Amino acid sequence: MDSLTALLEGFATALQPQYLLYALFGVFIGTAVGVLPGIGPAMTVALLLPLTYSLDPTGALIVFAGIYYGGMYGGSTTSILLNTPGESSSIVTALEGNRMAKAGRGAAALATAAIGSFVAGTAATLALTFLAPGISKLAVQLGPADYFALIVVAFLTVGALLGSSVPRGLVSLGLGLLLGLVGTEVLSGQQRYTFGIPSLADGIDVVIIAVGLFALGETLYVASRLRHGPVRVIPVTKGWRSWMTRSDWSRSWRPWLRGTVIGFPIGTIPAGGADVATFLSYATERKLAKGGARAEFGRGAIEGVAGPEAANNAAAAGVLVPLLTLGLPTTATAAIIISAFQSYGIRPGPMLFENQSGLVWALIASLYIGNVMLLVLNLPLVGMWVKVLRIPRPYLYAGILAFAGLGAYALHFNVFDTVTLLVIGLVGFLMRRYGYPVAPMVVGGILGPMAEEQLRKSMAISQGDLAYLVHSPFAIVAYSTLAVIIVLGIWLKRRKAKLEATPTLVPTAAIAAIEDRQHATSGTRGESGRDAE
Repeated sequence: MDSLTALLEGFATALQPQYLLYALFGVFIGTAVGVLPGIGPAMTVALLLPLTYSLDPTGALIVFAGIYYGGMYGGSTTSILLNTPGESSSIVTALEGNRMAKAGRGAAALATAAIGSFVAGTAATLALTFLAPGISKLAVQLGPADYFALIVVAFLTVGALLGSSVPRGLVSLGLGLLLGLVGTEVLSGQQRYTFGIPSLADGIDVVIIAVGLFALGETLYVASRLRHGPVRVIPVTKGWRSWMTRSDWSRSWRPWLRGTVIGFPIGTIPAGGADVATFLSYATERKLAKGGARAEFGRGAIEGVAGPEAANNAAAAGVLVPLLTLGLPTTATAAIIISAFQSYGIRPGPMLFENQSGLVWALIASLYIGNVMLLVLNLPLVGMWVKVLRIPRPYLYAGILAFAGLGAYALHFNVFDTVTLLVIGLVGFLMRRYGYPVAPMVVGGILGPMAEEQLRKSMAISQGDLAYLVHSPFAIVAYSTLAVIIVLGIWLKRRKAKLEATPTLVPTAAIAAIEDRQHATSGTRGESGRDAE
């Protein structure tokens, strides 16, 4: 009952005209960015992060939440009409959705994706509403050693499970930890890793790290693998009432619900993210299909769009559970949203629901409102998003680079920040080029100082006794759960690899391009990605 009362108060805030405009702006920008191939919500949040400092914390976080959800929605449009997923979680949607579009059923594919995203997003947000307060109450009782154990769990799972290679993920995490430790040590007042540069005495701002890796580095990488030429978009028939037949509705509503059930739990744990949830949903729908519906898989089955899209958006809501209650990011976008909290002096974690109750519940209420806005934007305005797909790539990437540089300079009006952005961006480009995931680096930069703080507190309480780190039942359970999560995550990734290897899941050139962008280890597959564009 307390949660319902707090949620109603959140709606009273979120329904104010200025916050409705912020939500509309966020979902509009998020959808537009999600539509564009190669540009995801993580890049957009990182890019806009420095430019929202003039907003109050509630307004800024509502904008970022709208971008986050909108990016998940928009990715289905480019997957279905262009056969080029903007995110790895949209690969499955491209498999069946593009085949539906080529068969003249692109409208039905877009409709089931949009409605499924709405159903899953709303149901998962409802689960977040009632689950998050209980977790935060339990988390308040954690001591420094317990919280350090949670951070270690986040470190190792994110480092091991984000990316195609465990060693490369851990290397990326180590680089992030190194960047997070740059600056002045709190207790002794000694500078470390500053090389005598005064501008580094206060450390490297997480915003610089995020923008450098996701805006600058990612843009350079994607732009370097594209060829010039017109974008071929499959046309969509008009007349929304005829887009989904009764048969489409009857075949879609069960996959929507199953996708929600699959996606939300996977989103709450760092076990592979939304892309794993979408592949598991696809496999489930293919196994449950019977008769003619089963024969359509691989040739444009509507269940293969409805289920994965629902799982994708449910996982996106699930990510917010550990983010808000424990302050632990399980995806790249979540890590950047945490840096948005920190830029306003707000620390996500167990005390967030007590210290910033109004902000949190306004944020959760805005998720419900944003889902309705996204449904309205994605159904009638698909023609506008198709036009967005035709934006010339040189103009698009030049604009991103310009905004990245402007945002970095606007942080402290310091040229050194822009130079640091360029260096980190080049590092990010090389990491993507050689298959090193960049998300663990951002997570390391954010959680590294927090881990150091909790470790110092634990050592001060125990007078240097390392056994104190595993003295509590919670810490023991956390480290045991760590092993289970890693084993589960590796199993899920292998399961996904098997699904990709099946005849109905042979990647097309466009899907190979996205996989190349996700796991690039050499330049041999770049040509397929360039041809797709």
